[in-house]
This record gives sequence, structure tokens and C-alpha cells, in this order.
Amino acid sequence: MTEILRPVGIDLLDAKRLVLDEAQEPPLPAHDAEARDRVWERAVRANPNLFDGPVVACRGLEWLSPRVLRLSWVQVTYRHYALRRVSGATALPSLFVNVAQPTDNGRLLAVRMAPSTAAPGRWQLPGGSVEPPEEGAVLDESGLAAQAARELAEEVGIRVAEELRLWVVTRGENGSVGLTYLAPACSEAALRAGLAAAAAAERVQGREPELDGIALVSSPKELAILDGPHADYLEPIVRRLCERR
Repeated sequence: MTEILRPVGIDLLDAKRLVLDEAQEPPLPAHDAEARDRVWERAVRANPNLFDGPVVACRGLEWLSPRVLRLSWVQVTYRHYALRRVSGATALPSLFVNVAQPTDNGRLLAVRMAPSTAAPGRWQLPGGSVEPPEEGAVLDESGLAAQAARELAEEVGIRVAEELRLWVVTRGENGSVGLTYLAPACSEAALRAGLAAAAAAERVQGREPELDGIALVSSPKELAILDGPHADYLEPIVRRLCERR
């Protein structure tokens, strides 16, 4: 049966399996495609760092059994999400992975996106959009966990030796679906050293780091005092981590 997910906080900790099926992108009327392209071109002029690379969108979620969730996905490009600003048009929900990185004293890492990103100043977890598999490959649970681990390494400089496990699934703004993976706890010193190394590596390549700030929080109250917008999933995940302790 198909289940409509609540806005945030869907817990898949007890799910036995995540099944992924590729689906077809719904047909788009020509006038909506033209309006989408105009919106995208304006966005790129305002922020030349935007790029129209391949990305995965969510086509649907369906419970196959109490512990098995099927996620249907579609390959699109970032341009697709410009449909959100086209009156009367419908964009597929985005699909992203992120990582809950705790410290060994029970705090959680929150990161702030740099001004050059698509979400300047936003507090969130390390992560990014799901990328489609290479030609001939499939998108599966292991591949999603690997993408989450790669985001953690690239943004935070923390490399995990084991496969990350899916911890929480959220559905929030614009119906976006997030797959949150729980990383092993690390020391605050190791975390700060990793962040510094990741930023230095980006600058060596001539790129500005995606992050321009971090915070280590232990409660929703501490999270609430961070200036700037917050990803809608962040507070429920911080609250859940508190309940886990």
C-alpha cells in the first residue's frame, strides 16, 4: 500500500530493506518547459556557480511490508527544480542523502552553507543530492550509503571505515525526501581537524569550500539560537538524537 509520509520525522530505523526502482519522468508540457528554462537561466545569471548536472528525483514512496520501503526514482537535472517557480507546474520531489555526525560527547554537527551555494547561510547536515548511477550500474542501498559517506568526506574531511546505516527518512519542503545516515561518533578535535583539511583541499583546487560555519549542538534549544535559515529536517533529527541518548 502507498503511504503518505508526514512532513518530517519518518523513522526507518526498524526497516529491514529499502528497495529502489527507476521510473519514467512524467511528460512536461512545452510551455512549462519553456518557463522552466527561463527561470533557470535567470538563476544562473544571479549565481554562476549553479550547474545543470544530473541528479535523482523521487517519483514515489510505497510500503511493501512493515519493514520494506520502495522508493521510485527518476533521473533529471538540477534545471528540473526551477519548475517550483513556474505557476501551475509540478516538480518532482528532490532526493538527498545526509549524515548525522555525532561527537563522542553526544553533540551533533550542523554545518552552514557558504554564500556561493544554492542555499546560502542555511544550517543543515553534511550531505547533498543523490546522483544517478553510472551507465550500466544500478542505484541500490549500498550505493546510497556510499554517496552519503562521500559527502561526509568531501565536506567534513571525515572518512568512515564501515558502511553507514540508514537511520531516518524525512519528507519536508516541496515534498523533498531525505535519507539520513548515522556515522560513528568521533572526537571534536578530529572533527575540527577534518573540516580544516577539507576546506584546505578545496582551496588548493581553486574552489571555495561549500561550508562557511559549523556548530556542535546537543539539543533543539541550542539549535534554535543559530542565526540564519535551518533545513526543515534539522530540528526533528536533533530531537531524535537527544531521545537516543
